[in-house]
Amino acid sequence: MRKPVIGIPMGDPSGIGPEIALKAQLNPEIGYCCVPVLIGPRKVAEDALSRFRIPLRMVEVREESGPDIFGSPTKPFQPVPGQVLLLDTGAFDMDMLHFGSVQAASGHAAYLAVERAAAEAMIGRIDAIATAPINKEALRAAGIGDIGHTEMLGRMSGIPEPLTLFQTRELRIFFLTRHVSLHDACGLVTKERVVRVGRSCITAMKQLGMTSFRLAIAGLNPHAGEHGLFGNEEEMALVPAVHTLQEEGHAVFGPLPADSVFHQASLGKYDAVLSLYHDQGHIAAKMHDFERTISLTLGLPFLRTSVDHGTAFDVAGRGIASSVSMEEAIFVAARYAHSYRKTVD
Repeated sequence: MRKPVIGIPMGDPSGIGPEIALKAQLNPEIGYCCVPVLIGPRKVAEDALSRFRIPLRMVEVREESGPDIFGSPTKPFQPVPGQVLLLDTGAFDMDMLHFGSVQAASGHAAYLAVERAAAEAMIGRIDAIATAPINKEALRAAGIGDIGHTEMLGRMSGIPEPLTLFQTRELRIFFLTRHVSLHDACGLVTKERVVRVGRSCITAMKQLGMTSFRLAIAGLNPHAGEHGLFGNEEEMALVPAVHTLQEEGHAVFGPLPADSVFHQASLGKYDAVLSLYHDQGHIAAKMHDFERTISLTLGLPFLRTSVDHGTAFDVAGRGIASSVSMEEAIFVAARYAHSYRKTVD
């Protein structure tokens, strides 16, 4: 089987994205599990190689390279030590680059890299995307209306509500809501939404190649409400939703107290947990292993993984950023790329 081709948009040039995307290529295991292809402005990549003294040689991938540039089933792509592939997204004025600050030009460059990655994935030239961090304020300064990667890729691929999954080692966490206030998130805990998202979680786990699995639903209130003593969301929405999913034949459990269900899942009692709001799941994942917490965007025509940290403007340009999360995002994309593609093609 051909190695999965993983497109890696380098993120915001003013942050640590280009640095960690290139540093990740120094891990020899990357080239043996997939074909990594960086996506972004050539000048930004060249500057990062020089500035951070990264011992790699950049090779630009061109359209005329042909369909087998990334290998074929009969002739697998063989990594060349010290070589990194790049899809150039166009000119970037390096004289205007200032590390650690919000810049419209950097936001625009980050957007173009994601747009190119999505286009390549939609036509099947790359199998999955592993994204470096972007900056929401820089996107806004560039006139981009999307608030982040998930919304951007959803619009580009025509999917209005992609599903987010965190994977930290073998702990998997889905999210009922994402970037909304806690007040609004509580209002979105309805039977109908939990059933709909629960079904999406089940479909997603099948897309990742899991044939049998157990999904736990986290409670919203302390002790999962104690049968109405600490709020009625469990009794009014979560319990009926779990019953509906169980009646459909799914192995769904809950609602379970949020202070213990993530730990139980990390021990293997459940294969995934549906978190009800942003921080409920984020805190659990990042406490488990911050650097190896990887975000997956599912429901798209292609798989997308991402580091779950920001542009780190405080250390940008200093050459001290760790590439562990970027490496893990590439590994997770490579692990699931082929099984995911089979279910959506």
